[in-house]
This record gives sequence, C-alpha cells and structure tokens, in this order.
Amino acid sequence: MSDVKRVVLAYSGGLDTSVILKWLKETYACEVVTFTADLGQGEELEPARAKAERMGVRPEHIFIDDLRDEFVRDYVMPMMRANALYEGLYLLGTSIARPLIAKRQIEIARMVGADAVSHGATGKGNDQVRFELGYYALAPDIRVIAPWREWDLTSRTRLIEYAEAHQIAVAKDKRGESPFSTDANLLHTSSEGKVLEDPWEEVPDYVYSRTDNPEDAPNTPQIITVDFERGDAVGIDGIGYGPADLLAKLNDHGKTHGIGRLDLVENRFVGMKSRGMYETPGGTIYHLAHRGIEQITLDRGAAHLKDELAPRYAELIYNGFWFSPEREMLQAAIDHSQRKVSGTVRLKLYKGGVHVIGRKSPNTLYSEKVVTFEDDQGAYDQRDAAGFIKLNALRLRLLGRRDRS
Repeated sequence: MSDVKRVVLAYSGGLDTSVILKWLKETYACEVVTFTADLGQGEELEPARAKAERMGVRPEHIFIDDLRDEFVRDYVMPMMRANALYEGLYLLGTSIARPLIAKRQIEIARMVGADAVSHGATGKGNDQVRFELGYYALAPDIRVIAPWREWDLTSRTRLIEYAEAHQIAVAKDKRGESPFSTDANLLHTSSEGKVLEDPWEEVPDYVYSRTDNPEDAPNTPQIITVDFERGDAVGIDGIGYGPADLLAKLNDHGKTHGIGRLDLVENRFVGMKSRGMYETPGGTIYHLAHRGIEQITLDRGAAHLKDELAPRYAELIYNGFWFSPEREMLQAAIDHSQRKVSGTVRLKLYKGGVHVIGRKSPNTLYSEKVVTFEDDQGAYDQRDAAGFIKLNALRLRLLGRRDRS
C-alpha cells in the first residue's frame, strides 16, 4: 500500500477519525493532511488542530475552514428553492453537507499534491456514497480510502483499544458504549443508533439538543416575518441577514418554540431501513415560509410541476448525486421558477408548530377583485364556467354513455 504518498482526511478530532489518522499512517506509510469543516455544528474546532499536531500532522497540513456562508448560500438555499423533502418529511440536513465537504477536500488535495482522500463513514450508511460520488465527480482518478471497509476494528470497543494502544486521547464520555451517534451542522442535528434502534420506543428527551420540548415552549405565540428575493430568504422582521446568520437566527426562534423535530424510519440508499431523529428548527421555518411566498407568486402550472420534480430532486441529494447533470438540470428549472418569488411571509410560531398567517408580494398573482364573493364589477364572468365544465366533461360523458349502455 506504499503507493499512497499523501492523503487528505476529513477529520473531526473525535475518536473515529483520530484512530483513522493513526491507522492511515501505519497501514499506508503515508503523510496525512487533515481537513475540518466548520459548517456551524456549534463545536469548538481548534482542539482538532491541537490533537492533529500531537499526532504528528505538520501545522501547514492542518486545514480548518469556515464554510458556513458557502454552505447555506450555495447548498442549503438552492435546495430550499426546490422545497425538497426526502420521503415527504426529511429536510436533508446531513445529505446536503456532504458535497461541500467533498468539494473542499478535493480542492485541498490538489493544493497539497495529495494522491488520495479518506473519510470516516461506515460501510453501512449513506455518507460513504455521498462523499465518494462527490470525490469521483470532481476528481475522477482520485484514490479513495474508506477505513471502515478495510480494517478489522468492527466495534467501538475495538476502536478504544486501538486508541489506547497508540496513546490516542479518548474523551471520557467515549469510553463506554455511546447511547447514540450524532451529526450536526447549521441546518440540523441528526441522531441515530443504540437507544434509537427500536422504532417502537419513543425518542428519549436527552437525545434532543437543538430544540426545547414543545410542551415547555412559551404559552404565547411569536409572530415573525421572513423576506424573500428571487426565492431566497434575505431578512427576518425587516432586518437583512447574510445566509449563515439568517439560518442561525431562524434556528434560535425554532429552538425556543420546539420546532423541527422529526422521528423518521427512512429507506437508506444502500438498501436497509434506519430510524433517525432529526432536529431542523430554522430549516422547518424556512421551508414553510418559502412555500408561503410561492403560493401567491408562482403560476399553478409552474407550482404543480415543481411539486412533481421535488421528490426526484430530494432523492438525488439524499443518494449523493449533487454533482450529477440531472441535479443541475433540475436546479436550472427550479431557479428559473424563482425569478418572481419575492415578498414577505408572516408566520406564527407556537409549541412546535409553524403557521403561515400572511403573505404579500409586489409580484403577486392573487387578485382579490377576481376572487371576491362580493360584486367583482365584471372582473370574472361566471357564465364562462359552463362551457369550461362541459368541455372538461366531454370525455367523461362519452365514457358514461358507452359504459352504461
């Protein structure tokens, strides 16, 4: 395995990737470059730098990049324009982060002259697919090292034994079986495994980290407004925000009111069903606000076509095909639909719920004059409906005559 000279590792500083760092050096006799992405996971990342240095990584080969604005602007917001939900419920918080990590990893590999990249995703999950499809799309000939598919460290106990044998620091809370595993970024936190593996058992309260219990949320609703320009949220309560700050502000509102909890049994791309608990407080508010502004700015045909495309778009992201031509084709159509999706949505946040209670836009297609039950002063001739109905009924009448004769 000595043909690998230098590898870029997606590195968190936790137990798994710290073991991988040492294992790569031992197994491949190569130099390891670490890359840690700040996607708004809310953790202090500098300890990862110190730990990498202690494990022999050269300081110039430790990359910790703040990608929060790029993550929201170039990945989350385009996805939100599509109203993408996997299997009708999941807002794709983990899925949408992987292509950005893969992209930056490949960029660093080119910068440092690496001939391989590595990740800590297991051989059972979706993330191995998402990372590697991203790698190969951007660098078709890159070497990918996936330790969980190669080594014999098949349990957390084995990982800890390996770490202790090689003087790798193990946090005290990792010395026993972890009750569940988590992944976090600015859009969401996901929790899977252990106490969550029985889909009949309710998620324990201690699993939740991003949202307050809706039952304990304020007894008074909060009213907020979200401003949109060309399909993207740009302001809250009349105040403009950059992409990451806007989502962080919505997260604060969502946390307070217990918004965005989802207990889901989903179909993984690799074939199995898995049970996960997702917390997407700001993303849930954003998603419903976006649908609210589309209600008055999108033509019926465009809106219904978007709803047909959204499940396909969501599946592409979930399965790791962000860099595929079909996702880019869908994105072009979706972005075209958003040219007039500008305006303001008013929402009520209350005990886990998000309710659209108002929307306005300079580009509205809603005409109170046409829709009114009062005198419309000739804006709509109700007699026209008779011919419309008869033409649409023609085939049904022909069928009825034939089948009832």
